[in-house]
Amino acid sequence: MTAKILLVIAALFALQLATSRVVWASDPSPLQDFCVADNSSKVFVNGFVCKSMDDVKAEDFFTYGLDKPGNTINKLGSNVRAVNVNTIPGLNTLGISMARIDFGPRGLNPPHTHPRATEILTVLEGELYVGFVTSNIGQTNRLFTKILKKGDVFVFPQGLVHFQFNRGHTRATAIAALSSQNPGTITIANAVFGSKPSISDEVLTKAFQVDWKIVDRLQAQFWMDNNN
Repeated sequence: MTAKILLVIAALFALQLATSRVVWASDPSPLQDFCVADNSSKVFVNGFVCKSMDDVKAEDFFTYGLDKPGNTINKLGSNVRAVNVNTIPGLNTLGISMARIDFGPRGLNPPHTHPRATEILTVLEGELYVGFVTSNIGQTNRLFTKILKKGDVFVFPQGLVHFQFNRGHTRATAIAALSSQNPGTITIANAVFGSKPSISDEVLTKAFQVDWKIVDRLQAQFWMDNNN
């Protein structure tokens, strides 16, 4: 009987530990109606310090201009306008943000991840080819893709590499919602070939199984793009 009780206690402890990990992996939960970010504070915390309630204004919960198309005249042919806690201080601790993504013809939002958020995307205009890749499962990274038309919705799980591509010859627009006040974005190509300082040629040539000249060319291209 004692052994059974110990097993039950151990199982409950393991469940509590697992639950705690899930909680700590998410944005901090609000402990009051709201916690408007005080961007002038010098105190460093996980998130932002709360502004005094007496100083909170309606503007702290507001932004504008999401009806305006973004400029897609660039090498990727896309433009992302993020609306997060850096744009709306009132989003602090609320665990949500959004973005408007505009695509020119053949425009691409390149493979990237959001380390702190799941993303749900809906197409407002045009047609998009979207997809995400799973984490390492054995020796396989499985690709899930879909063609989205106006009104279609697709989910990209937290932390997984994903992309959106406008295969058409007209503009496309999408709105994304994300489950973090500050999801973060890691663009794969930029992170690998454009890091500062650069990842060594030896590491990249071995990882990608390509000639070092190709790695040098890519790093030089990213350096020029980021310093012009």
